[in-house]
Amino acid sequence: MSDSRRLVEKLWSYCNVLRDDGVGTIEYTEQLTYLLFLKMAHERETRPLKPECIVPADCSWQRLLDADGDDLEVTYRHILEKLSRQTGVLGTIFRKAQNRIQDPAKLKRLVVDLIDKENWSATGTDIKGDAYEELLSKGAEDIKSGAGQYFTPRPLISAMVDCLQPTITDTVTDPAAGTGGFLLAAHEYAARHAESLTPTEREHLRDGFVHGVELVDGTARLAAMNLILHGIGSPNGDSLIEVRDSLAGEPPSKRWSVVLSNPPFGRKSALAMVGADGREVREDREIERKDFIATTSNKQLNFLQHIFTILDINGRGAVVLPDNVLFEGGAGEKLRRRLLQSFDFHTMLRLPTGIFYAQGVKANVLFFDKKPAAERPWTERLWVYDLRTNQHFTLKQNQLRRQHLDEFVSCYRPGEPRSERVESERFKSFTYDELVARDKANLDITWLRDESLEDTDNLPAPEIIAREIVEDLTAALAEFEAVAAALELESSFAADSTG
Repeated sequence: MSDSRRLVEKLWSYCNVLRDDGVGTIEYTEQLTYLLFLKMAHERETRPLKPECIVPADCSWQRLLDADGDDLEVTYRHILEKLSRQTGVLGTIFRKAQNRIQDPAKLKRLVVDLIDKENWSATGTDIKGDAYEELLSKGAEDIKSGAGQYFTPRPLISAMVDCLQPTITDTVTDPAAGTGGFLLAAHEYAARHAESLTPTEREHLRDGFVHGVELVDGTARLAAMNLILHGIGSPNGDSLIEVRDSLAGEPPSKRWSVVLSNPPFGRKSALAMVGADGREVREDREIERKDFIATTSNKQLNFLQHIFTILDINGRGAVVLPDNVLFEGGAGEKLRRRLLQSFDFHTMLRLPTGIFYAQGVKANVLFFDKKPAAERPWTERLWVYDLRTNQHFTLKQNQLRRQHLDEFVSCYRPGEPRSERVESERFKSFTYDELVARDKANLDITWLRDESLEDTDNLPAPEIIAREIVEDLTAALAEFEAVAAALELESSFAADSTG
């Protein structure tokens, strides 16, 4: 058994023990994050060469080892409270941290038997990073926790990174970072393809190459720890993951050469109001920023506008967005025309259903390059690859794998002139004039015949049909919910104005 597999099995087995106490997979992974960080800080502080102090003395790992019973639970809680007020990586990882393991005996076993017996600093970054990444993916499967919404299928991430080919000279950001999957994949790709690194390049790759923004505290801490366990960033340095709302506030001043992202699904903005009674008020909040060309409450359209801003001139973007971005009128049409005019929107991958933990999602990957201002449109030809028609995937029985995307990456021809691309059954191109002539610049383009509609012998398995019906109904209900919420808001405003 590999060291990585051994670590995963060891840690995962204890997750099953804690599950009976109501500790979910993601909550367990959070507790591991706190304790692993403290153990690694202890290892760095006690190493013979270049020891470094990362946490305050009264928050040391040794204090947990020395405590027993109720005293252990109290000590652990006080450590979490103090570290939650720190800055940098410490502040990101321990922000709003709480102890979820109420049984002191089980906490003692986790500290002494599972974590203290491993030398995490000596363990290769691949081993401990892979082990942590696998725990995160197991957590994503725990759909009841809602954690799955933060995860993009790793095969899709890999294909997107292979197409963009980030290099050591790039800076990569994800404004909806989740647990850092895109950032890790981009870093791994650049490191793997670098011939030899100068000290300056090595420092850039560790401390300046990736950057992420994540709104949810718990997810941000998982991302920050994920990067550290993969050798990215420093435990006592600034956090490479910012905890905030990417869409709120003033327009950002910094630009990046590569943006890889899968913004959160759902139509509502991340902003919410709390009423006088303390309850959260549902609302579709329009976001206005002086760098946005359209004011809308559609979260995906706002993320697209945000990415327009943070991408540097000649920068490359690859973004997962749902179908509504392709056909929605108003702000949607305005943004599509801007994308075709001011960017080189060169490739779109139509994704199959059944690959995301969020149900009812029909999505696409938009690949585009930011260009300097010009009178002529930058998009000359959009290439569309249809991986959706006659393709059926599920999260369990028929998962999306990297080989399912091999043909698309081959058609994309990474690093080669797009003039050398060749059309195929699933890969077609459309000129700028053809695209803008479509009603509302609708980019919801299909051409393949759906075999299941014409030949019952080609129908997918009953469970796949049932799942697709559920996904379509879920998507429709989400749309109705958004409309109902907007109508309720209008009604309340009308009542307030007449009252």
